[in-house]
Amino acid sequence: MDDRAHGELDAAQLTGLNDMDPEAFRAAAHAVVDRIADYLAGVESYPVLPPIEPGSIGSLFPEHAPEHPEPLAAILADVDRLILPNATHWQHPGFFAYFATTASGPGILGEFITAALGQNPMLWRTSPIGTELETVVVRWLREALGLPDAFAGLLTDTASTSTLIALAAAREAAGLDAAAKGLAGGGLAGEPRVYASAEAHSSVEKACMTLGLGRAALVKVEINERYEMDPAALERAIAADRASGRRPIAIVATIGTTSSTSVDPVATIADIAARAGLWLHVDAAYAGVVALLPDHWRPFAGWQRADSIVVNPHKWLFTPLDASLLLSRRMDQVRAAFSLVPEYLRTLDRASPVLDYTEYQPQLGRRMRALKLWMQLRWFGLDGLRRRIAFHLDQAADFARWVDEDSDWERLAPAPFSTVCFRYRPAALVGREDEPEVRARLDDLNTRLMDAVNRTGEVFLSHTRLGDRFTIRMAIGNLRTEARHVERAWALLRREAARLDA
Repeated sequence: MDDRAHGELDAAQLTGLNDMDPEAFRAAAHAVVDRIADYLAGVESYPVLPPIEPGSIGSLFPEHAPEHPEPLAAILADVDRLILPNATHWQHPGFFAYFATTASGPGILGEFITAALGQNPMLWRTSPIGTELETVVVRWLREALGLPDAFAGLLTDTASTSTLIALAAAREAAGLDAAAKGLAGGGLAGEPRVYASAEAHSSVEKACMTLGLGRAALVKVEINERYEMDPAALERAIAADRASGRRPIAIVATIGTTSSTSVDPVATIADIAARAGLWLHVDAAYAGVVALLPDHWRPFAGWQRADSIVVNPHKWLFTPLDASLLLSRRMDQVRAAFSLVPEYLRTLDRASPVLDYTEYQPQLGRRMRALKLWMQLRWFGLDGLRRRIAFHLDQAADFARWVDEDSDWERLAPAPFSTVCFRYRPAALVGREDEPEVRARLDDLNTRLMDAVNRTGEVFLSHTRLGDRFTIRMAIGNLRTEARHVERAWALLRREAARLDA
């Protein structure tokens, strides 16, 4: 390999005014790719969660940026010394926290090419291929999810942005004309209201904050014992708000809530939205990809009637961050919420109409996210993706069964997808769970249990609270996870629980 990938400074670093020359780049890229391949091959040797404390990393770096060039070898040595040991290893097969985000091989390669092209598909003319490839990939995904041709869409960074865009469109569709006049100048009576279950993602509330609706605009609808939105409570809330002079504008239903992965009854909610004339947004950021599997379509009944849907390929479709798919049957309203075309962005040299994605989002500049998805969809194929998702569903079913069959453990929510919510509850405490001192003891036991398991470095679990009970979450969705890793997580949980009791 070229010495410039090792210890020497490149001539361009020392004397030139230009970028790294192509041959120096070739050598450096080989060195970086070798490191990435070695990292992925050996990621299991790292503790998933680094055993460090907050604030302990920054002091390892120089206080000021270097004045003079440094050789790539020194930079890569510091990647080994400073970066890798202090990262939370989302690529680790024992990563079972939150929802997995796996950077697949073809997705990583897609990111390489995306970075090299340096496209900004804000306008068609700034990236014809970026714009039209995004349209192709959105169509491919929409068809794979079984949604009708009426849906179109775009790729954003995260579900938070997709939900923000959807609720901005709902605000326009409700006739508030906030894009032009602001909420105060719309001339329509009634404080706006958005409805979501008490288990809905915090991005819904944050969107209300950002859009000027305010946190008070979000009505958190009651849930049932399965943590699903109660449709009767939804109807009561809408009726009460209208009777009080408020203005309902949107409902957010969730397929796969963040804490428990519960599924709101979308078909019934769609009926309510239609009767009330409200925008229906479906948050399927985590679980939406399961719709690729025809045998698992039951949770998605009715979602084709939504006005907008979000699914995150960077969660369970193994796409490197970031990539969120926003689909809508009412793209005219999405455009109405964000279209602003000053003279310097006008396209004057094309007779045919063009699609400028910047008119459908708050940002002007945007990443070319379609290329990595296009490469992944081709490399895996839809059948390959279905098989991997089905494997995770099967592993979660096995884990849920192990919990159910052990009298010292308790499952705290249904497991419709690949996440299991559970806790350690010694058999001796069965029937006493609601006693305040027992409840506090169980919370403490499970807090210490999760910490002990995470400190092994072999797996990483996260938690939530369900019914005000400390709940451990086992979220299976990493592309590199094998059955042995799920089995090991269960073994560690039982081992550490026994030690706590000793």
